[in-house]
Amino acid sequence: MSRPRILIVGAGFAGYRTARTLSRLTRGRAHITLLNPTDYFLYLPLLPQVAAGVLEPRRVTVSLSDTLPDVRLVLGEAERIDLDDRTLHYTGPEGEGGTLAYDRLVLAAGSVNKLLPIPGVAEHAHGFRGLPEALYLRDHVTRQVELAASSDDPKTCAARCTFVVVGAGYTGTEVAAHGQMFTDAQVRKHPLRQGMRPRWMLLDVAPRVLPEMDERLSATADRVLRQRGVDVRMGTSVQEATHEGVVLSDGEFVETRTLVWCVGVRPDPLVESLGLPMEKGRLLVDPHLQVPGRPELFACGDVAAVPDLENPGSYTPMTAQHAWRHGRIAAENVAASLGLGGARKPYRHRDLGFVVDLGGAKAAANPLGVPLSGVPAGAVTRGYHLAAMPGNRVRVAADWLLDAVLPRQAVQLGLVRSWSVPLDTSSPEVARVAGGPGQRQGAGARSGPGAALAADTDDGGGPGRYRPPDEPAKGRPGSGATQVRPGSGAARSHAQLRSESETAKGRPTADRPGSGHARPLTESETAKGRPAAGAPRTADEPARSRPGGEPARNQPGPGDPPPELHPAPGPVKRTDAPDGPDDSDDSAKGDS
Repeated sequence: MSRPRILIVGAGFAGYRTARTLSRLTRGRAHITLLNPTDYFLYLPLLPQVAAGVLEPRRVTVSLSDTLPDVRLVLGEAERIDLDDRTLHYTGPEGEGGTLAYDRLVLAAGSVNKLLPIPGVAEHAHGFRGLPEALYLRDHVTRQVELAASSDDPKTCAARCTFVVVGAGYTGTEVAAHGQMFTDAQVRKHPLRQGMRPRWMLLDVAPRVLPEMDERLSATADRVLRQRGVDVRMGTSVQEATHEGVVLSDGEFVETRTLVWCVGVRPDPLVESLGLPMEKGRLLVDPHLQVPGRPELFACGDVAAVPDLENPGSYTPMTAQHAWRHGRIAAENVAASLGLGGARKPYRHRDLGFVVDLGGAKAAANPLGVPLSGVPAGAVTRGYHLAAMPGNRVRVAADWLLDAVLPRQAVQLGLVRSWSVPLDTSSPEVARVAGGPGQRQGAGARSGPGAALAADTDDGGGPGRYRPPDEPAKGRPGSGATQVRPGSGAARSHAQLRSESETAKGRPTADRPGSGHARPLTESETAKGRPAAGAPRTADEPARSRPGGEPARNQPGPGDPPPELHPAPGPVKRTDAPDGPDDSDDSAKGDS
């Protein structure tokens, strides 16, 4: 008798735990396949420390092949699922297509950045969901401080050293706390003119920092941030983002070159294409994490609306600890459905507390309901992370020790450019690269600003007038010839309309969508950094790089590959990285 085929989509907290538990339960009696765009599990709660130079990037990753030896790893992103035929179609990292058959399917695709209908945000902000975004932010912040130190203009210096973080949940709070320490350390070695210091702003429409936590922990975090010099503004958000700065909801204009978007997450759009019952973008499942009417289909993590049996009538929030626990229960129930395990179990939970790392020895934690702050909270927080990580514990501890005794290395590696990590992407864990696979459109799946607005405008979370997906908005994708973002469908469609005469002149021409191929620029074109013909841009875009050589936010700069060489975002699926609270975050820490 042939062994049953189990397919898991996503290797974040939920998907990784599912694969590991199933491997232990089945003991070789089932074929287990894990589909993921990267070959690692990302421990997202420590990502702010990567951006601040505390940890090296590989420290927060765990190899899937090394830790899941009995699981077949397939690199790729889910494109379309045929529920009746029980097959999944995916696209590999080099644009090749493939099909995987299954007897049981576990969806743990995770979440992507939540977008709000605020003009300019999609073009000028960056999220914080994956390693590419953390690496970009680390380089970008370092660059801004270095350029500010060499600037003779006080106004330019102040703008470069102003960093705006939107979203005072777990991620935004930690990014601002670590960021202020990181930049203060830089200016001690490279002082700014006239005694200026970097300014970090933390904005949120909520009435207090960390609104999901106990008020005592929220007050602790607020006090630490303000003592460190962070400009905390509650009840305030961004009304418009521009190349020069941001307009706040109170009318103030803040000049800045940095806008970090940490307002929360939304479920991966893969599940929308299935045509099954949904709850606020999440796939409805029963307490056993099984989709009603589909005995072969399970879902867990961010994409699943799991009934909260401890609070009847509600669903478990999108947090890392729930995703991790979902994975174990999903694995046990999948094994039980195949006759390879015990009886099915419903998902129940009991919160043991939360931890928030505020940098250095500062933290806020409430293990077993006991509120802690200062050094004790810092010890509990780091101890929890070491215990929760499925690997790299010694390396992480070693980096923490070195950070305590040695100065951080504030250098730009230049590995990730601005256009490689757009805010509006369905795969934040993968940086865009020139010549990568093109846009792939799954049946019924939606991505991009339109999908984000449709999914998020019902929560009232942010200022700005609502615009329907098809209504052009100032400076936003889809606004005609105003702007074309790298890899956007508009850029590709313009490339397809180029004449043969233009092609003969050495200008790049993209092949059909999804082919992932494009002709290279000629040497003269490349030297001039000329963008592709037919790609509309604003009047000032030919000189789009900011002082210091950095491209304007999510736009390619001179010498960068042209827009049509950048793969466009499609409904391709990502890992179930640790998830944030429903309303405002994307990397909530697990229970203590």
